[in-house]
Amino acid sequence: MSQSTSDTALLTIEDLRVTFHGEREVPAVRGVSLSLSAKESVAVLGESGCGKTATARAVMGLLEPGTEVAGRIAYRGEDVLALPAKRRRALCGSKIAMVFQDAQTALNPSFAVGDQIAEMFRVHAGASRKVAREQATDLIARVGIPDARRRAGEYPHQLSGGMRQRVVIAMAVALGPEVLLADEPTTALDVTVQAQIIELLQELRREYRTALVLITHDLAVAAQVASRGAVMYAGQVVETGPLERLYRTPRHPYTISLLESVPRVERRVEELGSIPGSPPDPAALPTGCAFAARCRFAVDVCRAEQPVLRRLADDSLVACHRAEEVAGG
Repeated sequence: MSQSTSDTALLTIEDLRVTFHGEREVPAVRGVSLSLSAKESVAVLGESGCGKTATARAVMGLLEPGTEVAGRIAYRGEDVLALPAKRRRALCGSKIAMVFQDAQTALNPSFAVGDQIAEMFRVHAGASRKVAREQATDLIARVGIPDARRRAGEYPHQLSGGMRQRVVIAMAVALGPEVLLADEPTTALDVTVQAQIIELLQELRREYRTALVLITHDLAVAAQVASRGAVMYAGQVVETGPLERLYRTPRHPYTISLLESVPRVERRVEELGSIPGSPPDPAALPTGCAFAARCRFAVDVCRAEQPVLRRLADDSLVACHRAEEVAGG
């Protein structure tokens, strides 16, 4: 994933803006630009509310009615936002798919999980009811759920949280998508099940040769999955680059602060950092850098002027006035 677009990119997002309209206007995503290559595995990182999920839902066309979406989202060069609704629904589900954060709400409680997976094969691939059910049972077994035929006839509430998440993953990969968006797929699962889900995603990504976008606040999970990363804050990408470089020499103060709060073997508990304050109200953003009020490196220019994403000498892309001075903390 890079900030620059490319004619060979599988998925391209250019200057994406998502604004929620309700009692007040909330700009949830503010000018995000990203590109994803075939078979690439990347992580979009940031705190809750930074715009990660809104970006993914904009790609899938799953935002609430009345939400304003501007910019460009292209799949293999085709502008997804300009597609007729029927064509877009066919694309998002077959070529681009999403693993949702909350499997409990992603699944229909009124239908057996096997029927819900089978529906993917019937609607998108034209399979008969019998064939679709067999394909669904095979896929349930493939994602690691034992006694697949019996489980296919069960309802979501009869499955454990880990099994429900495996069913959601099965639905997402059913049609062999080229792009898989995984939105916090390990949230609310215990550590052992989290590791199993991450391993499953990696296996399926290799098997289906799928490009994976992992949306997460967990840097440890990102390190297991991604080769590149994009850090988001207050609706914007503030840093992007190879994940190894982001971990080794972070350039943005927010990335530095995130890494300082991650537990490590060599770091005592009392040495763990915390980010002071809270993210800004997206409906009342400051004039300058959105992170300035929480940043220990902030100076007057940070509070007066919003920084733009720019390329540094080492090819890093960072939105910080003082990136060269503060790199690495």
